[in-house]
Amino acid sequence: MDWGMRNRLSQLIKEDGHCFFMPIDHGYFQGPTRCLEEPGETIKPLLPYCDALFVTRGVLRSAIGPANSKPIILRVSGGTSMAGKDLANEGLTTSIEEIIRLNATAVGVSVFVGSDYEQQTLLNLAKLVNECENYGIPVMAVTAVGKELEKRDARYLALACRIAAELGARVVKTYWCKEGFEKVVKGCPVPVVMAGGPKCETEREVFEFVYDGMQRGAIGINLGRNVWQARHPAAMAKALQAIIHKKADVKKACEIFNEAKI
Repeated sequence: MDWGMRNRLSQLIKEDGHCFFMPIDHGYFQGPTRCLEEPGETIKPLLPYCDALFVTRGVLRSAIGPANSKPIILRVSGGTSMAGKDLANEGLTTSIEEIIRLNATAVGVSVFVGSDYEQQTLLNLAKLVNECENYGIPVMAVTAVGKELEKRDARYLALACRIAAELGARVVKTYWCKEGFEKVVKGCPVPVVMAGGPKCETEREVFEFVYDGMQRGAIGINLGRNVWQARHPAAMAKALQAIIHKKADVKKACEIFNEAKI
């Protein structure tokens, strides 16, 4: 692995081998998502706790200060919306020249395995890997499921993650599942980070699935709504950071959260 690729990955994945990515890219298909109407303001109190931001180029330019910024994972797929027929019908939105111009540490692209647009999105990933590897830029594949939440079982997730890794993704973002998540991780030869999915009902519920996933092999999280839509976002981020980087269990995370929210 070339120095540039190793350097960029080391910015994203810390010395303990773990990571906390903060996605604020939801607007690319959802529009002004609740609590993310002003993304720059939303993330200010959360930046001390996350390791990188997952963001589109538009929000990066308009809302993220370039001085002392966190490493950027640039969202480079899109072209659909919640108002359209199928969220899986994505294309690549950002050129390699633009990725380099914005000094992205990594890029992220969604793949929709099992959808009508499976081949299209997998070839999006392959094309992106072909271009980014030339410049030492890691690609994160996002195993998206669109509106079909019932696909989040271990068999499907293992299939999607392995295919993404086989096509050259350096990191795979996927969903946690209660049964068989360790098989998902074991079958993926590159690091796996957990997505948040729909907002959980309680803080403890978030801590439980994150802790469980870390115990079963994930290297970290890429959580957005369960952080910045929480009643106490900064306290939530601080508690999750403790699970990811300080080996806190669920009980300790709850204590950190309760102390920080006061």
